[in-house]
Amino acid sequence: MNSWKKLFIALIILNIIVVVGVVFLIFLPTKDEEIVLKDINQDDYVQFHVQSNKADLNRLINHYIEEQGLNERIKYNVTLTDQVELYGTMKVFTQDVELKLTFEPASLDNGDLILRQKTISIGHLQLPVPVVLKFIRDSYDLPSWITIRPNDEEVYVNLHDLKLKSDTKVRVNTFDLKRDNIVFTLLVPIK
Repeated sequence: MNSWKKLFIALIILNIIVVVGVVFLIFLPTKDEEIVLKDINQDDYVQFHVQSNKADLNRLINHYIEEQGLNERIKYNVTLTDQVELYGTMKVFTQDVELKLTFEPASLDNGDLILRQKTISIGHLQLPVPVVLKFIRDSYDLPSWITIRPNDEEVYVNLHDLKLKSDTKVRVNTFDLKRDNIVFTLLVPIK
């Protein structure tokens, strides 16, 4: 056999190994971060119950995203319809790729929020949800109060760790987007 044929076969084998390795790494399961449900000692706070709607909450969420500079690497905005929708663009290599994620929200007993993944689209690609969520979690700086759990296909919003002025805390009581019924409690510290 000629030496060029041996080198060509070696190159093909190397390419196959690289492709198999990349596919293996993409589909490799990850360990989700454990969620510790925190609760607030409400004796140290005065409670204010607030009822809102999707339109006002949309404005507040997107203002917070802009103010905190959270969309510097991924340009995105959040829209509340009958579900939570995240639209944005992200850089993949040198291309901007359109991104849309939809979530079904649920409030937890401790006042936090869980967003369960419904649909996902990145450009025209149909990728497995855990792969995309893992990529987003590992590639971008998210606020410490947001935990992405790719294997469970959910995002945990730990409102206890949300930094608000004067150490005010937020607890979600009801988050029913279909009925436009959003009720939460502001906990203002008194000590």
